[in-house]
Amino acid sequence: MIVKIMDPAGPSFPGVHYNDKKIDKGSGELMLMKNFPSFINESSSKEQVRNYLRAISIGNKKVLKPQFHAMISTKFQGHSKEELTKIAEDFMDEMKYGGQPFIVVFHKDTDNNHVHLVSTRVDKNSGKKINDSYEKLKAQKALARVMERMYGINDEEKLNKLLNYKISSLGQLETLLTRNGYKINRNTNDENSYNILKNGVVQRMLSGRQIVFDNSKNDSRSRQIKAILTKYKELYSNKVFKVEDNRRNQSILPNEKISEKEDYSKIKIEFESELQKKLKDIFGIDIVFHQVDEKSQSKEKLEGGRLPFGYTLIDHKTLKVYKGSEIMKMNELFEFTSGILDKKLFEILKDYNIPDQEQKKILLDILNRQYPETEIREFMLFENRGKKDLETYRKVQFEVKELIKNNRNISDGEKDISILKGEDGIMYAVHTRFHYIGELQSLIGEKEYQKFLNPAIANETRTESNEKSELNKAVNEMLFEWMKNSGASKDPAENELKKRRKKRR
Repeated sequence: MIVKIMDPAGPSFPGVHYNDKKIDKGSGELMLMKNFPSFINESSSKEQVRNYLRAISIGNKKVLKPQFHAMISTKFQGHSKEELTKIAEDFMDEMKYGGQPFIVVFHKDTDNNHVHLVSTRVDKNSGKKINDSYEKLKAQKALARVMERMYGINDEEKLNKLLNYKISSLGQLETLLTRNGYKINRNTNDENSYNILKNGVVQRMLSGRQIVFDNSKNDSRSRQIKAILTKYKELYSNKVFKVEDNRRNQSILPNEKISEKEDYSKIKIEFESELQKKLKDIFGIDIVFHQVDEKSQSKEKLEGGRLPFGYTLIDHKTLKVYKGSEIMKMNELFEFTSGILDKKLFEILKDYNIPDQEQKKILLDILNRQYPETEIREFMLFENRGKKDLETYRKVQFEVKELIKNNRNISDGEKDISILKGEDGIMYAVHTRFHYIGELQSLIGEKEYQKFLNPAIANETRTESNEKSELNKAVNEMLFEWMKNSGASKDPAENELKKRRKKRR
């Protein structure tokens, strides 16, 4: 979960216009309007919303850029639009905007669910500017408090655990912290102390005396790890490929995009393999490759495919960090390739459920057609036997059934859905928006599956149903006409009741 504070903007409140355009295109949905008067509601135009925010803001002439605009994003569909809306509402409370008029708009035009929040920095009651000093740092802390309160995610406990790992050098501590989203820098005021940061916020100041090194070697666990590496490199692909993260050269809003002349060193390079992922998932063994600092390298050297010079092994089971070569030489464990993937695409590939080789082949063919500019190779798709969460599975199920029910062109597929036969003769459904692949029969049920395989049966069933409906309609019309003409249109019980009343009189 991340939060980004957009640059302040003027009294025209362009954030409202930006989100309204998303809604008009169908890629955005207004989730919440809070603290607006009754005459400003979901049916109000963007001009009415902007005019109201402007009316509050113009009272303070000193605030030239009153717009507050933030974005909160989760990884893929990690949180629903309703959950993100609740997180956004609590976040605004933490940022002291809870009493301000603000909107929350859900966006579904990227792989990651996210919401945008727009408000004014001028307090609607006092007319004073809401304190925005160190706003971006405050936002990180505010989101952390919200996530801890809602989901029990406690960064302090996580950091305490990391600082208890056994390390043999300061470099290993830096690797451990960086791998878990932290940074460690030397304190400029005290050369014997270090600052530990997360998202730019100092989490802890650590004295050099508090760092304890453990130089013990040849322990039983290291021998056990070597046996695991030897066995599992035969079971899973040990081919390593490069992953390039160019997101530091990109941004959310078009006018924030960095110049094309941006230094190539802004691209963050990582190395990945299926064996590496399986070791972490199964045994808690995390492998981190080391390379020459890209900031000190020229574009030509970086593009030339410089390989890692070593690796660190983090054992989360025993809370110990090892120098990789002391357990197994890197080139004995891994095979390095020339393959390259974009980080965003790599995260998408990892999110697919891929239970076996047959489904991997089918998915590989579809993905290479979907991303023709990138050569996706088989070893870049990692086996993933985990099932999708129930909500995602139900969405896939519904959309695939609707595709078949409406008799659309299955052979070409929809924008997100493909249905095709594997070499094993089994029909599979692939949903690229929800990163899903699975057997069609188990997804839609036996009855619907047979209709799909035999369209003639489905048409006969549909025809019989229509004929029955027409027959029932005709019979009902005949009965109605007969009752009307025979004077028997009234309920016989009602006539009998009238006769009894006359006798009583």
